[in-house]
Amino acid sequence: MSEQQWTIQSISDALGDPELSQRFLSQINRAPAHELLDVFARWERIAKNTLAAVERARVLAAAEERGEEPPGEWIDVTDKILAEAERIRSRGAA
Repeated sequence: MSEQQWTIQSISDALGDPELSQRFLSQINRAPAHELLDVFARWERIAKNTLAAVERARVLAAAEERGEEPPGEWIDVTDKILAEAERIRSRGAA
């Protein structure tokens, strides 16, 4: 889709979620003329990021299905998350 020009319809379709598409359509329809391109550009970026995330998820799922390690560099942040959880618990948060 990156080679093609984006349209209101293609952005709406790429969002993949009816509620999100409705939010986009509402914003694009209510935008004043001088803000229209900014609103369109923001949602175009969201649509592109959504499609990229879906593609990455497909690649990861295919690797997992083949029993392979997921592609890319992965950083183990388990210790950081556990330390943050402990810090939060020590402040009395559930």
